Amino acid sequence: MNPYTTAIITTSLIMGPLLTISSNHWILAWAGLEISTLAIIPLIAKQHHPRAIEATIKYFLTQASASTLILFSSIINAWTSGQWGIMQMSNNISCTILTAALAIKLGLAPFHFWLPEVLQGATMMTALILTTWQKLAPLSLLVMTVQSMNTSLMLTLGVTSTLIGGWNGLNQTQLRKIMAFSSIAHLGWMATILTLSPKLMLLTFYTYTIMTSTMFLMIKLLETNKISTMMTSWTKLPTLNTMMMLTLMSLAGLPPLTGFTPKWLIIQELTKQDMPIIATTMALLSLLNLFFYLRISYYATITLPPNSTNYLQQWRHKTNQKHYLAPMTTLSTTLLPITPTLLTII
Repeated sequence: MNPYTTAIITTSLIMGPLLTISSNHWILAWAGLEISTLAIIPLIAKQHHPRAIEATIKYFLTQASASTLILFSSIINAWTSGQWGIMQMSNNISCTILTAALAIKLGLAPFHFWLPEVLQGATMMTALILTTWQKLAPLSLLVMTVQSMNTSLMLTLGVTSTLIGGWNGLNQTQLRKIMAFSSIAHLGWMATILTLSPKLMLLTFYTYTIMTSTMFLMIKLLETNKISTMMTSWTKLPTLNTMMMLTLMSLAGLPPLTGFTPKWLIIQELTKQDMPIIATTMALLSLLNLFFYLRISYYATITLPPNSTNYLQQWRHKTNQKHYLAPMTTLSTTLLPITPTLLTII
């Protein structure tokens, strides 16, 4: 790609969400979302493959529809209240439309259908951007309008996303699709706690971003796209393979790893708010995610490779070390002891 084009795309990709986060006017927030969407589209289509082009079209159509709904809800609110402030949503209809639009932007169930297909058509690094950085602007809008959100609607979206993300991930063999359904399930946890504790939702997003980024970078370094190719990944970088297993268990939320912190605090907050049924349901649904994380770990670390494999270049053929993975894997697995400090902030 042309260096000037790369510079423009990168700058737009960074400035779009930052514009949305820092704005207090709906038109500026909408413009930031549009800049972010238009910047990521060339990155998805860069492969010039039919699947990549299909993913680009799906992403563009869904994001354009969501942006239209955001603009529509802000116009209705401005029409009835006479102001364009993001934190002054007073119309119930516009609040409901805005919730649906941001759910489409994020990939919350039942508006999740585009996310696995788009991730499957994108490269590993583009999929990483889609599941982490691109979620920042819609989540910031949800936090800014949390006073106007319907708690029952957000709880319904959260529980549904956790169910869909866990259930649909069980039958997948492509790692990018598994990470997409993992993202949907984690977004369900965020949506559930959003109206009750926005700071806890942000903590969940930060830990999710760290763990997901580490997982995507490991998959890219091991050059694996399917579960079946994980069987010989231990021959390339055995230590990294072990750390991948720990990162997967952290994504599943097993103690004493980092991923246990947000789930523990969310279940505790739901119990404090007199919602034990929802807390129990969320805890049980997380077992679905645990199943396919365990399956990946089993293939990567326990299963011995076959004597003959159909995949080329599966044996150690180069020393490819990425020094940034050391601090990232540390953050992904060892942050649980600082939970008391995080509680004082929340």
